[in-house]
Amino acid sequence: QKLKNIPPRTLFKWTCLSGVVLGMSPLILVSHVNRQFGLPDTLFALGDDVILTVLGQIAFMPVLVLGANICPPGVEASLYAALMSVNNLSGGLGNIMGALATKTLGVTESNFDNLPLLIVLTNLSGLLPL
Repeated sequence: QKLKNIPPRTLFKWTCLSGVVLGMSPLILVSHVNRQFGLPDTLFALGDDVILTVLGQIAFMPVLVLGANICPPGVEASLYAALMSVNNLSGGLGNIMGALATKTLGVTESNFDNLPLLIVLTNLSGLLPL
């Protein structure tokens, strides 16, 4: 109910900004700061992954609500299918671009030298829609 009064542009802006900030959490794992707080790497990685996945789904809700509000009656399912298709396509393109960035920076299963830079660059790319 409270989100109805927020303009969609403002909501999307803050969703993108908070996503970038939260997306930087792997830097905590890479730098082992989590160990200083007594959190094992496995627990931190799993918890971080679950939290970011749930927050990502919550962040997508305003898009679905906006789509439902502007959708003509009778084509709701088609609009939902189109939104999901665009969402899946963007996920696939994101994976490809992430793999390209990983290869370009030389991050491999045995070379993690540029991993912090990769994390920062891939998360900052989340600001491109703004």
